[in-house]
Amino acid sequence: MTKPDERPWSALPDRLGDVLRPGLPGLADEIIAAIAEAVPEYDRPMRGDFGRGIRTGVEQALAQFVDLLGAPGAAPRGGVYRALGRGEHREGRPLDALQAAYRIGARVAWRRSGEAAAAAGIDAADQRRLAEAIFAYIDQIAAESVAGYAAAQARVAGEAERRRRRLIQALVDGEPPAALAAAAEAAGWQLPRTLAVVATPDGERIAQRLGTIAIAVDEVVVVADPEAPGARLRQVIAGMPAGVGPAVAPAQAPLSQRLAFAARSLATGGEPVFADDRLADLLVVADAPLAARLADRALAPLDGDRSGRLTDTLRAWLDAQGHHPTVAAALHVHPQTVRYRLARLRERFGDALDDPDKRFALHVALRARGCIRVGGAWPPSSHPTSS
Repeated sequence: MTKPDERPWSALPDRLGDVLRPGLPGLADEIIAAIAEAVPEYDRPMRGDFGRGIRTGVEQALAQFVDLLGAPGAAPRGGVYRALGRGEHREGRPLDALQAAYRIGARVAWRRSGEAAAAAGIDAADQRRLAEAIFAYIDQIAAESVAGYAAAQARVAGEAERRRRRLIQALVDGEPPAALAAAAEAAGWQLPRTLAVVATPDGERIAQRLGTIAIAVDEVVVVADPEAPGARLRQVIAGMPAGVGPAVAPAQAPLSQRLAFAARSLATGGEPVFADDRLADLLVVADAPLAARLADRALAPLDGDRSGRLTDTLRAWLDAQGHHPTVAAALHVHPQTVRYRLARLRERFGDALDDPDKRFALHVALRARGCIRVGGAWPPSSHPTSS
């Protein structure tokens, strides 16, 4: 909204409009010629929609300004100038050319209007106010064009996001090839030979850094051919909390998406987790309640191990397949300490340590407890691309 102190034209005498109005057609021609000469983007024949738009903008700007002179509370109408801003966006031009055209128009209008005002005997104070009014008026209609340009940008960005969202939805839902092809064409993204889904709160940032090979919506990034020569996915996501699904054909995107979110649940310390590097862990916790029950039952004899030393010893002993020196080195303790702790473990577990099936269950239980403590259950309860 225009504030009263931003309407210097209101303080000018009514008769100034009568002085300026007869010269408006010639002034419009002069402004259009000056714009065409000084602004390369507009140096072309003023025909068709382009020519009509420029001429309409100039003529209406001049006529409206003259009508505002001496009118208390009057403010410019912005419709035409918003349309000019939208038109610049549609033509793929930045606003620089239109802003330059406004400045040129203001200079020519002031020169000719000042001459007409002086010839009509308008006093010097009102001539100064006229200059102020012209430039304030141009600033305001230029601002309307900026608003129109921004609105057009927002609409295009919103439509592009809607199409990206539709494509990602089609991929992770496993829609038929024809539907995937149509969604990809609409989004302007060529379906690759392979793709990987990345689950991360930094989705937009990752997609921007990867460039055209990636599209992102919310916390889902789809990366084309992530294992191709020169692919930079690992470098780009280094230090980010992300889960990376395996590289698969587009038809298998649901699998990559599911494993990406599963892998992200294991990400700690701000480092990404690649699902293919942790498939055993993902398998162990695929059913978190079942994994937790296995851990609770198999590791019940360790419930009183508040220090965690016996638990660490059991894990190291299983990893080392019972080789005491290796266990001692892993725990940084004396081999005699290992023998002492192992004796206590045998008191608690009995012959379970000698039974291959029970040792396997203990190994799985320890891994499951560690994974569940880190990430909890998966897959996620809500759809990653829902809005």
